[in-house]
Amino acid sequence: MQITNQINFRNFTGDLFGGVTAAVIALPMALAFGVASGAGPTAGLYGAVIVGFFAALFGGTPSLISEPTGPMTVIMTAVIADLTAATGDVNKGLAMAFTVVVMAGLFQILFGLLRLGKYVTLMPYTVVSGFMSGIGIILIILQLAPFLGKKAPPGGVVGMLTNLPKLVSELDASALFLSLLTVATIIFVPILLPSHLKKWFPPQLVALLLGTFMAIWLFPGPDLPRIPVIEAGLPSFHRPVFTVSELRLMFVDALILGVLGCIDALLTAVVADSLTRTEHDSNKELIGQGIGNVMSGLFGGIAGAGATMGTVVNIQAGGRTALSGLIRAMILMIVVFMGSPPHPKYSPSRVSRDCPEGGD
Repeated sequence: MQITNQINFRNFTGDLFGGVTAAVIALPMALAFGVASGAGPTAGLYGAVIVGFFAALFGGTPSLISEPTGPMTVIMTAVIADLTAATGDVNKGLAMAFTVVVMAGLFQILFGLLRLGKYVTLMPYTVVSGFMSGIGIILIILQLAPFLGKKAPPGGVVGMLTNLPKLVSELDASALFLSLLTVATIIFVPILLPSHLKKWFPPQLVALLLGTFMAIWLFPGPDLPRIPVIEAGLPSFHRPVFTVSELRLMFVDALILGVLGCIDALLTAVVADSLTRTEHDSNKELIGQGIGNVMSGLFGGIAGAGATMGTVVNIQAGGRTALSGLIRAMILMIVVFMGSPPHPKYSPSRVSRDCPEGGD
């Protein structure tokens, strides 16, 4: 088995367009998933960069784009909340959550070495469909408070539903307007845009630019929840943190996160195969995903997996080799260096405390 993915420059133009387009789609989603998880936008962005780079380099699906995904974020949110509650310390809980990401990556590498990848895709479609539908419903419920411009109440889904009448009565009209505008843009742009322009103007990009412009132009004040400043520079090393008594809880969390990441990545790899008429290497892909998550956890990023939206956009834009995934990761890293001013006040742990969950 090859150590790294097959990378060549015969399709450089297609891979370049694919990587750039996937990076544009990944940026707002990485920030949003980072905030939703409770680790902060910086952790989401680092997760998109690190998981995407190493999974592309060592994986077994050339056109696969890996980054934080909805299912992984839901589990990551629960992990951070449980560990924070168990320790009573936000910083320690977050540090332990990053350790869980490392452990989940080690499980994925183990599954790949044991050649279990082919069995993941044998899971019944009805089970996968029900599971993914449930994840989607959970994500929608968890984002109701940010949709209304309010900070999410504690208690997860139950807490959100319990406090929903209060959230509706106290909603922020400006935030609600921007939320509805963003949803409408994503729905109607593909319908209204001519077919030859859809490749160059993804609806997510249009929604991001339009929503940002409207927020700056119509609501320049400090009342609207916003993503805080992201510290520029390389991510710092996070030493694994755990005690023997806490290891059992972390072991279960890591196993769940690792198995979900395997399912998420390999199902997306099947989608990539159907679009490119190729066949991926399941076991090699699990090893690549595992290496990506190990590195992400060690450097303060949240867990990731193969992302269907990013992969499809990459392929539609011309991406065919792992070079597209590497280009995407490099572009996002450039954004971290050049798009964010140095600001020592912010760090992943600090941002998780200061940033209102689900802020724009």
